[in-house]
Order: sequence, then structure tokens, then C-alpha cells
Amino acid sequence: MPLFYGGSYFLIIIGLVISFAAQAYVKSTFNKYSKVLSRKGYTATQAAQYILDRAGIQDVRLERVSGDLTDHYDARAKVLRLSDTTANSTSVAAIGVAAHEVGHAIQDQVGYVPLRLRHALVPATNFGQSISMPMILIGVVLGSGGQTLIQLGILLFSLTFVFQVVTLPVEFNASYRAIEILGSGNILERDEVPKAKNVLNAAALTYVAAAIMSFLQLLRLVMIFGNRRD
Repeated sequence: MPLFYGGSYFLIIIGLVISFAAQAYVKSTFNKYSKVLSRKGYTATQAAQYILDRAGIQDVRLERVSGDLTDHYDARAKVLRLSDTTANSTSVAAIGVAAHEVGHAIQDQVGYVPLRLRHALVPATNFGQSISMPMILIGVVLGSGGQTLIQLGILLFSLTFVFQVVTLPVEFNASYRAIEILGSGNILERDEVPKAKNVLNAAALTYVAAAIMSFLQLLRLVMIFGNRRD
């Protein structure tokens, strides 16, 4: 079956290499700066609560979540979850990550349009991911009569790429807000802020890598099935 063979498979390999490299870089960067303890002694949880209070956000609660770098903001539940490796750490890396997640809470509070768009895309993207490949495979089985089904499957799969593209400004803006807040000097010393920024810049690369990976997957489907006639 052409889905699993052909020269276009190198696109997936390229995507995987980029993804693994980005993940390795963010982990190494986080590990490096997780050893640099902030001189003011705030834990990541305390820093997150301080920023929430300063922003006047009273309806977001903090929770602990298991895992390594599983930190995230849940807009629907109004919960900011900090991972085991982040919550009680006083490192500049952990504080940077916590501030980034608070950045998402602030986006939610001010109605940041890309964040709202990303939330709106979630149901359609999940549906597209679950149904696109079955549709393409059924279209292949049907032969020439299944071309419309194949094209519809590719269109649905493209929602993943659209979602990843919309995610980029959301993540970059959250990091910008985090660095701006940390730069005030109330949580980190001035010379510690660039170190937290390095962590967030490294984390941003994983989102860029995810967008590239989804684009390459989409490109491969187009190359294989886009002009299929039989």
C-alpha cells in the first residue's frame, strides 16, 4: 500500500529527526537551568500564585499533576497544573515554566484571539485526526471511485496542521508575557531572567517542530494521494 512505501517516506523521517532533536534540546536546557536556583527563593507554585494575584485573576486554582514537564493551563476547568518536577522547585527553569503557564491564564482572561481560536479548533481537529486516515484508506480500496473520499480525508487531516500553526502565536505570546512579568525583578533577579528565557525559547522549538512534522505528514499524503486516479 502506498501509504507505507515510496520515496516520500523520507519526509516522515525528517520530521521525526526534527521532533526528537527539539525534545532533546528542551530537556537538556531545562535540566541545565533546573540546577540554577533563584536567589529570591520562590518556588514555581509561589511564583505562579504571585503572578495570578498581580494580574487580578481570582478564578484560577493551582493543582499538582504527575509527570515530567506536564505543566499546562486548562482553560475550561480554570486550573493551572504544575508537574512534580516544577511545582516545588526554586530553579529559574521551573519558575520560567510556571510563568509561561500563567501567561496562558492571562491570555484567557483578556480574551486573546489566537487562544480562543485554538480552543474552537480542538473538536474539529480531534475529529479530523480520528477519521481522516480511515477515510483515505477506504478511498484507496474503492479505487477511482474513492478519490473524493481521499481528498476529504486529506482535508480533514490538514486541520492538524492548522491547529499547530494557530498554536505557535499562543505559545510565543505566553512566553513573552512570562518574560515581561519576570523582568519586573519581583520574582527573579535581573540576571536570572535571561536564563528563564532560554528555557522558554527551547520549549518553543517543540511547537515549531510539531508544526513542521504535521506539515510534512500532510505534504506526504498530498504527494501520495493528491493526484491519484486509480
